[in-house]
Amino acid sequence: MARRERIGVFGGTFDPIHLGHLVAAVNVRHTLALERVLLVVANVPWQKEGERLITPAEDRLALVEAAVGEVEGLEASRIEIDRGGESYSADTLETLRDARPDADLFLIVGGDVADELVTWERPDVIRDLATLVIVNRPGTRSSRAWDGWQVERVTVPNLEISSTDLRARAADGRPLDYLVPAGAVRCIRERGLYAPG
Repeated sequence: MARRERIGVFGGTFDPIHLGHLVAAVNVRHTLALERVLLVVANVPWQKEGERLITPAEDRLALVEAAVGEVEGLEASRIEIDRGGESYSADTLETLRDARPDADLFLIVGGDVADELVTWERPDVIRDLATLVIVNRPGTRSSRAWDGWQVERVTVPNLEISSTDLRARAADGRPLDYLVPAGAVRCIRERGLYAPG
């Protein structure tokens, strides 16, 4: 009997994507022996809506595509952009399950947001459809008890990189090199993203 495909689902605003995101994705893929990790670009990130102006989804997708380039096992995904409207992990997992009923899904979240997952839209669907992968930095750990959930924990190197800081750096003309993958830096410059208004 063939082994079921193991697919990681790593959603985010990715505004912009940075090396911390990629380090988490490749380490989870390696640790859990996933065939691939989908970096799912949120169409309308409901958690950030109204907080600040979000870069258009197609531009954020272009950054993720440029960032993953030829990295084996990492793929940019537009599944939430194509669905339209607000982006919810439960909807994304249902869509992936319907498309690949023979696959095992792994929802990848940072340890900083894991404890908030129960406030997300339809957390019971997330629990039923995917193994929750909590990415921790050294010395940190989710404090919540995960009764009834399948949970894996992966510790990754601690890289203090903030998308907020990166947007400010780009707006001020400061370098993004070695914080953002080179392909994404080129894409930011070509598209004039994060330039002062």
